Amino acid sequence: MIRRRASRPLQIGGVPIGGGAPVVVQSMTNTDTRDVEATLGQIRRLHECGCQIARVAVPDIKAARALPSIKNESPIPVVADIHFDYRLALAAIEGGVDGLRLNPGNIRRREQVAAVVKEARDRSVPIRIGVNAGSLPPGNEDKPTPQRMVEAALGHIRILEDLDFDLIKVSLKAFDVPTTVEAYRLMAERVSYPFHLGITEAGTPRTGSIRSAVGLGILLAEGLGDTIRVSLTGDPCDEISVAYEILKALGLRDKGLTLISCPSCGRTEIDLIGLAHRVEEKLLTLDRPIKVAVMGCVVNGPGEAREADIGIAGGRGKGILFRKGEVIRTMPEAELLSALLTEVDALVAAGERQEAVTGLGES
Repeated sequence: MIRRRASRPLQIGGVPIGGGAPVVVQSMTNTDTRDVEATLGQIRRLHECGCQIARVAVPDIKAARALPSIKNESPIPVVADIHFDYRLALAAIEGGVDGLRLNPGNIRRREQVAAVVKEARDRSVPIRIGVNAGSLPPGNEDKPTPQRMVEAALGHIRILEDLDFDLIKVSLKAFDVPTTVEAYRLMAERVSYPFHLGITEAGTPRTGSIRSAVGLGILLAEGLGDTIRVSLTGDPCDEISVAYEILKALGLRDKGLTLISCPSCGRTEIDLIGLAHRVEEKLLTLDRPIKVAVMGCVVNGPGEAREADIGIAGGRGKGILFRKGEVIRTMPEAELLSALLTEVDALVAAGERQEAVTGLGES
């Protein structure tokens, strides 16, 4: 079991973060925020993928003016990403956003930061202090980058604390995994604010998923992290699926499909690779947690995948359907996929019925 770091709790639009709450999955839209319909369309797709909080860029006042319409129709909390112009932060708060990503270091005048903090405090809008290794303030170049990142974040935090504000999240992101990991480790010794984890500019889905899994996996396994964003160059929905796979691998979340499939070898006598891909594609949108196995060996398959709720294993022209390691029946290879999907539907329906009965009993 992972022993998670004790962090202060806060809420973003009703979503609890920190204080022992489950790790929250976020993403950021890549639409033009000024285009309300396009941005809402992407947020809705993100929500369908399992995203719990959406962040939107607010580069100018026109984007800020679009926020009320986006916020009013969004199915999940909306966080405004603000840089340089404090007036955009004020407009975002007035527009009803649930949180801010702010860098007090690039809003230079204290009275401007104070104006933003006052409105955020009055409306209980949390602020994320976001420090990136690539945009650190000048000075202290002789110190290691993780230490400079922590010092920059602490300076920003002190600004907010001096203004009697503590609804704070912290992020310390770098492209380099060891730098990111060390920065969060150092910060964990200094503050109890919740952490937003990410490996910034991680890359395309292929390489970025690996880089993110390594960096976030290390930190989450050490109990650090209250909310995460997997930063990928591509469809934001890809970020959500990768995030959940990371969390599921560590036993921190239990959502949707967990696919168990063997790597294939010379003993395989069915189209195992194609079959595994088709199963994943068919079941990728499942919300209910379920473990499904696709194995290439009838002899070893059920035993090796005995943790699966349901599974199939193939042989020469035929295969078996098994549940929790126990064979249910044998069938021709051509029927394996349809039989598996039918059993998955039955398991999901049974789980929903059980939840309904439990709910009636509790009420």
